[in-house]
Amino acid sequence: MEQRHLGRTGLRVSRIGLGTLTWGRGTDEHDAADLMKTFWEAGGTLVDTADVYGDGEAEYLLGRLMDGLVPRRDLVISTKAGSVPDPDRRFDGSRGHLLSALDASLLRLGTDYVDLWHVHAFDPDTPLEETLQALDTAVASGRARYAAVSNFCGWQLAKAATWQLAAPGTRTRLAGTQLEYSLLQRGIEREVLPAALDLGIGLLPSSPLGRGVLTGKYRGDATPPDSRGASEHFAPFVAPYLDDTASRIVDAVATAADGLAVTPLQVALAWVRDRPGVAAPVVGARNAQQLTAALSVETLSLPDEICRALDDVSAPVHRYPDHDWSTL
Repeated sequence: MEQRHLGRTGLRVSRIGLGTLTWGRGTDEHDAADLMKTFWEAGGTLVDTADVYGDGEAEYLLGRLMDGLVPRRDLVISTKAGSVPDPDRRFDGSRGHLLSALDASLLRLGTDYVDLWHVHAFDPDTPLEETLQALDTAVASGRARYAAVSNFCGWQLAKAATWQLAAPGTRTRLAGTQLEYSLLQRGIEREVLPAALDLGIGLLPSSPLGRGVLTGKYRGDATPPDSRGASEHFAPFVAPYLDDTASRIVDAVATAADGLAVTPLQVALAWVRDRPGVAAPVVGARNAQQLTAALSVETLSLPDEICRALDDVSAPVHRYPDHDWSTL
């Protein structure tokens, strides 16, 4: 699999990443092992997790697989900290919480460092410089090799990255940012993606298949019984992308797939993989068969006319102040 640099750093990652959101909840150890082996044998390196996935079970499973199935040196392990199970405070970006969470992650993963460590979300109740100091400490201590953020909006990302760049050699520049990005969710193109491109931050899109909807499995009001849309836990996660607007986009993807003699999954994943600024979409397959289908996109590049057609049908509405005011 082709490797790409993450932003303006020396870190290289496979251009498709393996997500572990369902590990320890919908994906058991046997399926996780099959996924990991399939991914590794295909040349995949980037494995993305978080301390809250499966209440920590995802990291624990990943650690066990690194211990006995896949060599640690062959993987780029990405994890996150900052989300907390507190209805009154969903995110805790305090230095104390973040560093304690990182130590707990390392214990579950069975490793003394992670390759990429994300602040999972912006915490409005903690000074940003305190949050970023945790990233500096993690990298300086060797517990993390590179630092990143997740789910930061445009101004938050720009402020964080600029703060880090203001003291080169002292603060750790941000290598990446992870947000949802697909043909069904292009909101980051408004401010986040321009900021990331300007600041040299690599994008790791989550849910690049529109939470599974872009595979076409839900067309015609169908809900496969083994899908996330039929799962009590994940059905609310899928539901926002089952409206008429999404249906029109999915139909366009299916039409493009028919014309290219490939699958809708391949078209949707190739589109986001090759967008400007993207380093590696993170795919959360449920089993090895689904992952193999996603990895088959390695040899596919969409023709320019197909990309333009998909851009048009899925284009978000961006007006003032994103466009030159004199043209409005």
